[in-house]
Amino acid sequence: QVDRYLYQLRLSDDVLRDVMARFQAEMVKGLGRDTNATAAVKMLPSFVRSLPDGSEKGEFLAVDLGGSQLRAHQVKVFDDGRQSSQLESKSYPTPKEVTQGNGAELFDYIADCLSDFMETRNLKHKKLPLGFTFSFPCKQTKLEEGVLLGWTKHFRVRGVQDTDVVSSLRKALQKHQANVDVLALVNDTVGTMMTCGYDDQHCEVGLIIGTGTNACYMEEMRHISLVEGDEGTMCINTEWGAFGDDGALDDLRTEFDRELDLGSLNPGKQLFEKMISSLYLGELVRLILLKMTKEGLLFNGKVSTALLTKGKIEMKHVSAMEKYKEGLSNTKEILMGLNLFPSEEDCVAVQHVCTIVSFRSANLCAAALAAILTRLRENKKLLRMRTTVGIDGGLYKTHPKFARRLHRAVRRLVPTCDVRFLLSAGGSGRGAAVVTAVARRLVARRRRLDAALAPFLLPPGTLREVRDKMRAELEYGLKREARGKATVKMLPTYVCGMPDGTEKGKFLALDLGGTNFRVLLVKIKSGRRRSVQMYNKIFAIPLEIMQGTGEELFDHIVQCIAEFLEYMGIKGARLPLGFTFSFPCRQASIDKGTLVGWTKGFKATDCEGEDVVDMLREAIRRRNEFDLDIVAVVNDTVGTMMTCGYEDPNCEIGLIAGTGSNVCYMEDMKNIEIVEGNEGKMCINTEWGAFGDNGCIDYIRTKYDREVDEGSLNPGKQRYEKMTSGMYLGEIVRQILIDLTKQGLLFRGHISESLRKTGIFETKFLSQIESDRLALLQVRRILRQLGLDSTCEDSIIVREVCAVVSSRAARLCGAGLAAVVEKKRENRGVERLQVTVGVDGTLYKLHPHFSAVLRETVKELAPQCDVTFMLSEDGSGKGAALITAVAKRLHNLGQK
Repeated sequence: QVDRYLYQLRLSDDVLRDVMARFQAEMVKGLGRDTNATAAVKMLPSFVRSLPDGSEKGEFLAVDLGGSQLRAHQVKVFDDGRQSSQLESKSYPTPKEVTQGNGAELFDYIADCLSDFMETRNLKHKKLPLGFTFSFPCKQTKLEEGVLLGWTKHFRVRGVQDTDVVSSLRKALQKHQANVDVLALVNDTVGTMMTCGYDDQHCEVGLIIGTGTNACYMEEMRHISLVEGDEGTMCINTEWGAFGDDGALDDLRTEFDRELDLGSLNPGKQLFEKMISSLYLGELVRLILLKMTKEGLLFNGKVSTALLTKGKIEMKHVSAMEKYKEGLSNTKEILMGLNLFPSEEDCVAVQHVCTIVSFRSANLCAAALAAILTRLRENKKLLRMRTTVGIDGGLYKTHPKFARRLHRAVRRLVPTCDVRFLLSAGGSGRGAAVVTAVARRLVARRRRLDAALAPFLLPPGTLREVRDKMRAELEYGLKREARGKATVKMLPTYVCGMPDGTEKGKFLALDLGGTNFRVLLVKIKSGRRRSVQMYNKIFAIPLEIMQGTGEELFDHIVQCIAEFLEYMGIKGARLPLGFTFSFPCRQASIDKGTLVGWTKGFKATDCEGEDVVDMLREAIRRRNEFDLDIVAVVNDTVGTMMTCGYEDPNCEIGLIAGTGSNVCYMEDMKNIEIVEGNEGKMCINTEWGAFGDNGCIDYIRTKYDREVDEGSLNPGKQRYEKMTSGMYLGEIVRQILIDLTKQGLLFRGHISESLRKTGIFETKFLSQIESDRLALLQVRRILRQLGLDSTCEDSIIVREVCAVVSSRAARLCGAGLAAVVEKKRENRGVERLQVTVGVDGTLYKLHPHFSAVLRETVKELAPQCDVTFMLSEDGSGKGAALITAVAKRLHNLGQK
């Protein structure tokens, strides 16, 4: 009979899944900047950005306002490896004249209670940080500020709504001369999550189910359009008690819910809370029993005063009546105490009413919680998620069946989540202290992190100095007396012309500059339908060859050429060959190149000081299978310039920003003192990677740069390249991460064995990490590969480290390039220069921000130059073939 009567209160799993979907829609609405104003579920940012990581320590005060008692706490947090804390508390009543009075009286009362607590604990002489648990909906713009949106839980204090409650508390504390620093304003739900998060780092959800009800959880910043920034997470206080205030739950509300709402202090508001919190469940039971009695279904139709008196049946009565193990004796005793004289059937019926009402409460709570858990799992892009819900509140703690019902319903509704429910020990007051401790830790960590990364943030004045020093080195390297002494070598390439469109024929090109070696067949057509066709094959160069003897290296190169010629079926043809050799060479002509010194990890013996073209010819002779006409030896930078120059005649500069870093440009012959002749131009391979080897930029080198340099194959050499090129950026990041971890700012102070290995943090990781817009998942995956168990905060710091290292590299590269374009402008004697820079290299091509920062820096440091950047589509191999073709054309012209 009762079942039929209360049919609408019984909710199937399908209905609960529908409630889940409705609540998820409300969450999205509440998080949106444009939709938040009309959202019932406000989804308030709490500015709590981090969970405890176990390194928090210190002594804190907390004040907890939100119920019938005001509580003051002294919390000591110990950094002893066991994450322990000590809590001392004192409770003070919150009389009606305070909860229903004016704001000045309320905050004076809080300050008075806190002063009393500090006196009893002998804390007056200390200046302690305070966390303020204020269990009412507030709009926050920072952690230590909150504007009250509206009172709940029978509080009706005048003159407080729409004001900053922290400011009011500070004024009251000053009046009482309390030596306290208010660092954090915290909702009790957030406090619960943080309390439990201190004990269990999987805790990302807080739930209060007692006199009031609410939930909070850690949301991805990228989804919170109410707050600037998209890095990391922030705790969102859902204020879910107002779910349904816009009519979203009207079909599920019964006549009893409506009657209860009309009789409340805030009709039409907090409708979800009125369906599930302990403040209202007793009243809901009373209304149901009253109607059933009036209809003759209970107590022989006799309506007692107790049934007519609002608030007479309380939650404690409902809880007691549901203690089934004690049979009906509890129920009978409670009803008799209310001047009701029940039969055994009445007791059974009343007990059943209590069960249905509290069961609905647990189910509705589970549906909304399941919506939050589903969102968390989807945010993390996990098929299955393990998480912990921190929980507090009288209904959960004291009701004999509520917790079990809630757990079961949640597990049914979200089978993809392994949920642990952790009861808050020490309540939201301890949580407020933990929030304050975390806030203080973050401030201290930020300060230390800024100090570590500050040397990478080069101000405009410093970049101008670098530009000017580079310009001076470029000028010096061109002088006759600088030969053999200049660090920026300014090597003549004997490339004296750019493609003019008449080049044609078949050419071979070799491209040696890294761990891969390419052999290319290039077919160039001239005329109106001019084109370049390329066929190539890539061969690996093993480490033992890179660092073996010169003879072994060139024999390996010739072996690769033989395989390619065989593959292409052209082994008998004697084709002109251009050799892209991406290492500093001193040239006496276009087909002679003496290696100055190896870079990029190459260390083959008996090569430095030798002509690499002769070494190649000798290796071809040793093999004795084919012959080639080696026309030109070319640096990859020059090849890049020529490739782009074929498309754009304005291209007179080549830039490589990849494994290595270098620039070439067309210089006026009259400025090149080390080469005879004053007419025309010649391409100069600057070999700017060695800029700073004379100590001129030591003042911008960090301790991490020095560590990378000392651990390299060529310490003291290529210092500029080691700050700007892809081969070294990952290693700089690794050194910084190790240092920050030693300082306890990362990975809980634990350095994995992987991270200790030189070269393990590849530069491609920087590109992947800085491209990551998906909840830092890419960052975490990479760090997991390195054996590092990272928190969200760790991932943000790693990303910041990558960003400052790559940004500095781009800005330094831009400063150097600004020196080159300014030199070209002055060479031409024009007020404004228009020039194209041909660019190649993985750093420029693949890093998400490098190219933009580089371009911006050049614009900033060379404002009278309009620089166009042109990406080299086919790399330096095509350039080598074009140089060979141009050299052949110029040679034929010379013969004529």
